[in-house]
Amino acid sequence: MPDHRTFRRVVAVMAVSATVVAACSSSKKSSSTAAGSSGGGCSATIGFFGAITGSEGALGTNENDGIKLAISQFESANPSCKVNLTTLDSQGDPAQAPALAQKAATDTSLIALIGPAFSGESKVADPIFEQAGLPNMTVSATNPSLGTNGWKFWHRAVGTDNSQGPAAAKYLASTLGAKKVAVLDDGSEYGKGIADIVRSTLKTDGVTVTDSESVDPNATDFSSTVNNIKTTPPDAVFFGGYYQAGGVLAKQLSDAGVKATFMGPDGVEDPGFVKAAGAAAEGAILLAPGTPADKLPGSFTSAYQALNGQAPGLYSVEGYDAANAILAGIKAGDTTRTSMQTYLATVDYKGLAVEVKFNPTTHELASAVTIWASTVTNGQIVSKAPISV
Repeated sequence: MPDHRTFRRVVAVMAVSATVVAACSSSKKSSSTAAGSSGGGCSATIGFFGAITGSEGALGTNENDGIKLAISQFESANPSCKVNLTTLDSQGDPAQAPALAQKAATDTSLIALIGPAFSGESKVADPIFEQAGLPNMTVSATNPSLGTNGWKFWHRAVGTDNSQGPAAAKYLASTLGAKKVAVLDDGSEYGKGIADIVRSTLKTDGVTVTDSESVDPNATDFSSTVNNIKTTPPDAVFFGGYYQAGGVLAKQLSDAGVKATFMGPDGVEDPGFVKAAGAAAEGAILLAPGTPADKLPGSFTSAYQALNGQAPGLYSVEGYDAANAILAGIKAGDTTRTSMQTYLATVDYKGLAVEVKFNPTTHELASAVTIWASTVTNGQIVSKAPISV
């Protein structure tokens, strides 16, 4: 991970920062006369909660690095404001999430949190944030059930698997013309959740689900599952889970002679999948409700890479947009949990990829969601086209 000294390197590529400056003056109407909006100083601490290390650490790192860029640009444009970032590395593990959430909840300096990044950790961490009155905003936890808990301090700035799952099934049935599909999952809140949606939608579309089972994401040998799939060779294999296990599974399927097209949702859309799968990744279809890395503005990509030492990935820009929405509130003087929660109730921040605006009842995105399809071509994840559902 880069240190804060690299922040200075990004000053020369500040074209994107105009978005932040504009947001400070237009995204927040009700607090335009608050303490921070008159040109005085401001100070606040925000946090990120998600996997930074572990087998799925790249997904959380993408978001965290997007937040770092937003803060760096904000402080350059507002030198009298100081915003600290507290990074809470959950490793994507629901077993670790409650203790880490309690740490965040009792940190009185923390006024808002971006995350949790994954659905499983969200399920156990968000009740703790709710009790503590800590506003939080996920940009990547897509399980639909998270929005049914009546949480007031929870917000979701990303689409759900109620869009992503049917989009996957539609692509398999209509675009690929698949008649037989094996649907696997990793047993997680996220992975099984989206796989179940794909299973039910495929059956409605008249597609036969030839194999339906959960696998251990930490396993290194999927031979039993591979043999089950070979019994009734499918046209495609859908895997609900994350990139490391997805890559290993795709490789073992290919090595066993399974010719089916491999498909994964947003948890699989990472270069780590390509690395784990090797040549077997070629032609795989990856879906996500986030903006593909190759569709990001060049100025954002340059600034992000200069600061973080690596190119942006899936959910990098969504983390950036979420942070900028929160920073606009801080600029307007909302530097407590209570005032930040009030601000988020009416926020309308138009970011590079996401309009951060929430339904007042569900706290889900108020705007339409776009599901992107990408494919692995010559070892690179290349966007294809958005899917309408």
